[in-house]
Amino acid sequence: MRYHNITKDDMLNGDGLRVVLWVAGCSHGCKGCHNPVTWDPNGGLEFDQEAKEEIFTELEKDYISGITFSGGDPLFFSNRPDVLKLIREIKERFPEKTVWLYTGFEWEAISELEVMKYLDVLVDGRFLLEKKDTKLHWKGSANQRVIDVPATRENGQVVLHCE
Repeated sequence: MRYHNITKDDMLNGDGLRVVLWVAGCSHGCKGCHNPVTWDPNGGLEFDQEAKEEIFTELEKDYISGITFSGGDPLFFSNRPDVLKLIREIKERFPEKTVWLYTGFEWEAISELEVMKYLDVLVDGRFLLEKKDTKLHWKGSANQRVIDVPATRENGQVVLHCE
């Protein structure tokens, strides 16, 4: 897996203060994307042990609520194995921290992926410029959903995260 940035003390990509991993690779090509530099799966930097330790150092801080995976698309096909492995490790090491993930894929197409077992919140759907709304919480366009993953898995239907 490759990545472009690790941001700290982020308040825009999920609830509370978060660390955000911006992965490389996206095939959606959404018009008006705020981060097209991350589309190239060969761009950015190799995600290595040093990057992982940087994330873990942030997650050790009491005031950090959790981690958000964004990009690019963390569920871009080549990212899936490494993202799953990292999220699994984070949940084992920091069970009290929440894991959010942004993807252009819709819940209905990815709900059976193993990674869903470890997510707290999924923001799904492509960014649609014609549905852009800067007043929305944690999403860029009105078609996207902020999904409470554990409740959705339990109920068998999409449950939206309280916004």
